[in-house]
Amino acid sequence: MPFKSKLANTEASIFGVMSQMAKDYGAINLSQGFPNFDIDPQLIDLANHYMKEGLNQYAPMPGVPALRQAISQKHNDCQNTHYDPDKEITITAGATQALAAAIAALVHPSDEIIVFEPTYDAYVPLIEVQGGKAVPLNLAAPNFLPDWNEVAQAISEKTRGIIVNTPHNPCGSTLRKEDLDELAALAKKHDLYIISDEVYEHIVFEGHKHISVGSHKDLKGRTFVISSFGKTFHTTGWKVGYCLAPEDLSWEFRKVHQFMVYSVNTPAQYAYAEYLKTPENYLNVAKFYQEKRDFILNELRDTSFSLSPASGSYFQLLDYSDFHNGTGVELVDKLVKENGVALIPLEPFYLKYSAPSSIRICFAKTNDVLQAGVDRLKKL
Repeated sequence: MPFKSKLANTEASIFGVMSQMAKDYGAINLSQGFPNFDIDPQLIDLANHYMKEGLNQYAPMPGVPALRQAISQKHNDCQNTHYDPDKEITITAGATQALAAAIAALVHPSDEIIVFEPTYDAYVPLIEVQGGKAVPLNLAAPNFLPDWNEVAQAISEKTRGIIVNTPHNPCGSTLRKEDLDELAALAKKHDLYIISDEVYEHIVFEGHKHISVGSHKDLKGRTFVISSFGKTFHTTGWKVGYCLAPEDLSWEFRKVHQFMVYSVNTPAQYAYAEYLKTPENYLNVAKFYQEKRDFILNELRDTSFSLSPASGSYFQLLDYSDFHNGTGVELVDKLVKENGVALIPLEPFYLKYSAPSSIRICFAKTNDVLQAGVDRLKKL
């Protein structure tokens, strides 16, 4: 009997594809969003310490209490918003697992979830595997912010919720307070739930402050806030994230979470809990990455790329419309094969709309790798 796929139209992730091409062609990999530099030795020492202390068995299903308390304190300090560490914070096996659990808890067959294109590639498959339908809306260049009138028109009787991503991957845009006000009005009017992907919460530039969707008084009670330590502390391979949600939503979230992974890496949780006691460990991340973003902008300033500085994340879009008439897929294929540098096209982030003439570069790399990569881009 032929196997009937739930995701018949889903292909391999573009991130894995481009990383493999970079390896095959010996290219500099500025595509997939992972740092290539070492993490803080103190964090390694802390993980090692707790391993030696014997904390190597299952953690509690919601997460180690010390880490949930540390997250609650951090969020209160940064967002002036309280989440109860016992009832409203759940530790997950990375942000993608948190997204999967939140979507599984929220979406019923035939439910519609509004997503914004370009959309991170995990959202739509996770909706579809639950029998739901993603309803894409466009984030128009160069600001890549929602048109709330279009959002209002897209809401139907089947609309269950909206997924937002701030700071945004791949665009680097960030939602403003007025955006949250518009979102809150629509969510209240139509009784919608929000899933807010905020994994780049500590990577916001020009001295601006990340505004969590959960910090809005009219959104907190209907929002799953998803974040991760991987992007903040350069530990993407540790796969530890978390979900903030009011008690009733957290209860539904945990029902799903317990049967996905039950619990998460124990010594890593204790290490993060200790590490979070020093706020500078996450407050200095924005400055660190802004220097790298500014390096990219300065080095490519006199090239044929058009540049609109990212306001958050560790990605920068490069507009190629002045010199390339083809697609982004065609351009990155040429770049990796002929110029020896791998970037990400935007076409795989779209279901309905046409991708703008831009490709994505990841600047979470050491300066020598960034320099070598931009030198190759200058040869276009």
